[in-house]
Amino acid sequence: MKVVLLAGGVGGARFTRGLRDLGRAEDLGLDLTVVVNTGDDLWLDALRVCPDLDTVMYTLGGVIGEQGWGRADESSRVTAELHAYGLGWDWFTLGDLDLGTHLARTELLRSGLPLSAVTARLCERWRPGATLLPMSDDEVETWVEVEADGDVTTIHFEEWWVRHRAALPARRFVQRGVAGARPAPGVLEAVAEADLVLLPPSNPVVSIGTILGVPGIRDAVRGAAAPVVGVSPIIGGAPVRGMADACLTAIGVETAARTVAEHYGARSAGGMLDGWLVDDTDAADVHAIREAGIEARALPLLMSDQAATAAIARAALDLGRELAASRTRR
Repeated sequence: MKVVLLAGGVGGARFTRGLRDLGRAEDLGLDLTVVVNTGDDLWLDALRVCPDLDTVMYTLGGVIGEQGWGRADESSRVTAELHAYGLGWDWFTLGDLDLGTHLARTELLRSGLPLSAVTARLCERWRPGATLLPMSDDEVETWVEVEADGDVTTIHFEEWWVRHRAALPARRFVQRGVAGARPAPGVLEAVAEADLVLLPPSNPVVSIGTILGVPGIRDAVRGAAAPVVGVSPIIGGAPVRGMADACLTAIGVETAARTVAEHYGARSAGGMLDGWLVDDTDAADVHAIREAGIEARALPLLMSDQAATAAIARAALDLGRELAASRTRR
């Protein structure tokens, strides 16, 4: 079974790990391709840093840090030295082991390899059990227009997210380079050949939304022969992790499982979704989501441990199979 996931960082990585492990434990024959957001990427200290790609790679490779990003058993001596020279961002620490990845990526990029080929090269070491594809080989960066002390300015997404913890109200998100970007090799083909397309519990605005902003990807998902099933990143009116509520507020979407489903829209009405999983606390929204043309199921969605994550992954697979079977019967 070929499964394509559109993923951001921590939530997408953890869900993918749970799905991969479920497939291995039950011998489901899952062939996973993860299309990863690169809108958070940036140049820092002369290195190309790809936060979401690295989070997915490290998580699937078993070396993710306890905080959900960076490497386990990390130190930060090099970053401390750079800060002592007045370089870098003093609120943004790259660990020494993590810097090794950024150095390798930058050297390979400067040798002429595209990001997709570089990612494949890096994954040879970690053997993630899935094919990781950047959404595009072209540089796309998310910037945030904010108002501070009466002035309007634009800052990189990582500064807004990490330094300010999204506390500065965002006026809008600016996706630099996205209009001219092309899907990375293999992205459109993977979606076209998929048996199931999944939207894990990643940020719907600046993670999955950025992937869908690359010309051609949204149309590919809308036109996919496979069912498209999403997992809500919102439980009981609050993000599972991070500050997705601040992102949703910036685009005028209420922070709720139902409104995020409506934001993606039903494929039957030109949107993205055939199915949507919500948490038990949002079970009252199932009827409204179905009325909007999206089949919905309610179950516990907190990825608290391996068993809980496996149950969510299984529910997504089951819903996808049900939707595929219903298409066949028509």
